[in-house]
Amino acid sequence: MYHRDLSDEEILEGFRNGKADIIRTYFYGYCQAGYSIFDQRYQLSRKDNLDFMSLAHQYAIYLMEHEWKPLEDRSPNVTLKTWLINGFRYVVLDALKWYRKEYGSITYVDYLRSFEMTSNLRLQFNRMLEDVCDNLPMSREDRQIIEMLLLKGFKGKEIALQMGLTPSAISQKVKRLKESIIIPYFRENFDMELEMKEIIEIEPSYRDSTLRNSSIVEGTIKVDDERRALINRIIEFMPKKRTTPELITKLQPDEIFVFGSNLKGIHGGGAAYAAYHNFGAIWGQGVGLQGQSYGIPTMQGGVETIRPYVDDFILFAWEHPDLTFLVTRIGCGIAGFTDDEISPLFEKAQDIENIVLPEGW
Repeated sequence: MYHRDLSDEEILEGFRNGKADIIRTYFYGYCQAGYSIFDQRYQLSRKDNLDFMSLAHQYAIYLMEHEWKPLEDRSPNVTLKTWLINGFRYVVLDALKWYRKEYGSITYVDYLRSFEMTSNLRLQFNRMLEDVCDNLPMSREDRQIIEMLLLKGFKGKEIALQMGLTPSAISQKVKRLKESIIIPYFRENFDMELEMKEIIEIEPSYRDSTLRNSSIVEGTIKVDDERRALINRIIEFMPKKRTTPELITKLQPDEIFVFGSNLKGIHGGGAAYAAYHNFGAIWGQGVGLQGQSYGIPTMQGGVETIRPYVDDFILFAWEHPDLTFLVTRIGCGIAGFTDDEISPLFEKAQDIENIVLPEGW
């Protein structure tokens, strides 16, 4: 039939215009190929209401209600066939989820693969985090932190209050959970090459005649680039604090430039020079708020001599939530200290929302 020579855009146009022969050949044909795969794995045809037509009609109605737009949202490198079959995979797995007696038969990886077709990335993220909490070994406390912070939207200070911990302890736990569990989990399950070899291995009796010349049957489908892009987008949803830019040349009206100073207020070099010339630092004032800058003395002795001034600054920032304080790498320039020596002084600042720290602090 001539339909086999249609481009993806022509097929989509046929879907949108309600062309019955195109919908029958392409939409139901592609879904049939997917159903054959899933039927072998999950015995769909033996389960009530999980026959091919019930599931395919459910998918078709959803797409028609949305004017077929979910099929238009695919990456330029993904064929319509790949996108449509993966969308049908989601319908199948979602139906299986509600088929309670057989829910346990869905493999973990199969369930995760379905996420790439949902249009709401936040929904994907939430569902995946629920799977993390349900399936990965972690303490009850860790699970509670993940649920409260990433699923329910509580802030670190609120979680600390409810759990009887310090905000700093919550911040450290969240960082550990992200690095040791959540991000590795996402990468393990999404940053991989997916070759749908099972499509090639379908028995001839399962293949619909309209699909025999389809590249879905003749070759493999690689979507690893899409998975890689997805995982990067998902990680972007994870709450992460803003960090101070390496170079600051201008400030918003409510932003304060926090720099390392000396007690005499001689702003002759480094960030102090920038504070004096650009952000209102006062010559002769070495400590505290001055214009749109805040000085923390760093050149009067060892690290411990800096700590009281840092503590005063943190308290000041907490008392002025209407301002945002951009902390530079104080003490790590002319004063000669290292990040590892100075950053621990700012541990209490981790959970104060209006304090922005350098990356790695």
